[in-house]
Amino acid sequence: MASGEKLHIVMFPWLAFGHLLPYLKLAKLIAEKGHKISFISTPRNIHRLPKLPHDIAPLINLVKIPLPCTPNLPENAEATCDVPFNKVKHLKIAYDQLQDPVTCFLESNSVDWILCDFASYWLGPVASRLGVPCAFYSIFPASILGFFGPPSQMITGDDYRVIPEDFTVKPKWVPFQTSVAMSLYQILVLEPNFEADETENVSDLFRIGNTIQNCDIVVIRSSTEFEPEWLKLVEEIYKKPVIPAGLLPAIDDDHEDEYWDEIKDWLNKQARGSVIYVAFGAETKLNQVQVTELALGLELSGLPFLWALRKQRGLTDPERIELPEGFEERTRGRGMVYPTWVPQVKILSHDSVGGLLFHSGWSSVVEAVQFGKALVLLPFLGDQGLIAKQVEEKKLGLLIPRNETDGRFTRDSVAETIKLVLVDAEGKIYRDKVKEMKGIIGDMDRQNYYVENLIGYLQNHKSMGK
Repeated sequence: MASGEKLHIVMFPWLAFGHLLPYLKLAKLIAEKGHKISFISTPRNIHRLPKLPHDIAPLINLVKIPLPCTPNLPENAEATCDVPFNKVKHLKIAYDQLQDPVTCFLESNSVDWILCDFASYWLGPVASRLGVPCAFYSIFPASILGFFGPPSQMITGDDYRVIPEDFTVKPKWVPFQTSVAMSLYQILVLEPNFEADETENVSDLFRIGNTIQNCDIVVIRSSTEFEPEWLKLVEEIYKKPVIPAGLLPAIDDDHEDEYWDEIKDWLNKQARGSVIYVAFGAETKLNQVQVTELALGLELSGLPFLWALRKQRGLTDPERIELPEGFEERTRGRGMVYPTWVPQVKILSHDSVGGLLFHSGWSSVVEAVQFGKALVLLPFLGDQGLIAKQVEEKKLGLLIPRNETDGRFTRDSVAETIKLVLVDAEGKIYRDKVKEMKGIIGDMDRQNYYVENLIGYLQNHKSMGK
């Protein structure tokens, strides 16, 4: 295919906003180069996506495919943020039932490439039958993929790591020194996802292993500046091309936000770099004990804070959490708590914000570092623990100390870690490292290079699947 010809790329992300948004971000960057994107998801998820810029909206077709009704999946639940953690497996079963309508869409359209997510393990064979090349687009960094190893091992379950403790050390196929490994409490929480259960659901490792095995290339939200050794390792163990798409730094589109004026007025009154912003994303919800310790830790720190607090994960979540009695009165003026969505990019870009206390989600890492904010790490789910270890290894942030067996943390450890990272002389290394990396992650010229390189590869290998 000539380099000047335009592509039609289908994107099919998993039903989580931590996946939908990075897919949409890459879609926008590709559309800016004049290529057509068909972005497939469910109606409610598409309705909740940010509005597309006018100049590229005609090039991005938001394809709405209704999610089939599935037993045990609450009504109107179309994303992981709509359901408690133990209901996500039913969302995966419903997602698998999108195979026929997605196949129908591909058969009815001229498609040059498909970019799919880890969960759609059935899409690679469909693409192959239709003669359309398929890429696994990983919103996880290469370190996560490298830690879990060869896809054949994920599929067959032949991992030499057979007990939870085996996952707490560096894998044997990693030739370089690294602290990237799981804490015991994290593997115990994740263990059910690694195994098939009594429902029709298959394990996450089976999904991702088959997705990788059946794709033509792997595209990763990463960069050679951030993790060159992991990118090289993944290409070696996957035995197929691995292409970094860049880190996808955030661009604030200046759209109106309901709470921004109030938040901005409060931030303007705080000292430069003094505020700790606390947020745990759309999927992560802390339990009552964790919220209580975190709240009292923020109070003990004595620092101003802004907290986006998720009290419930979907309307069917029976465990609604609350702040400790008297907490808001005691911290009034020094702290703000919003039990709703807040404009994170605008907040992180404000001069009075000095750091982010968060779940270690990859998108939030990128957004915080691009604005020079040091990181206080408190991971809970999925890939978060491994990302936190990588971030701490690079001295961009510090993990809050926890009990390695059950993951408990205390208000004292919260307060001490926040003060160390934001204020103390001992934490200057984290503040300096973030400023050093800020120029790399926030460099849009560098990001543009990665997108151009990816598009060039897709153009030159359009017929790969045929």
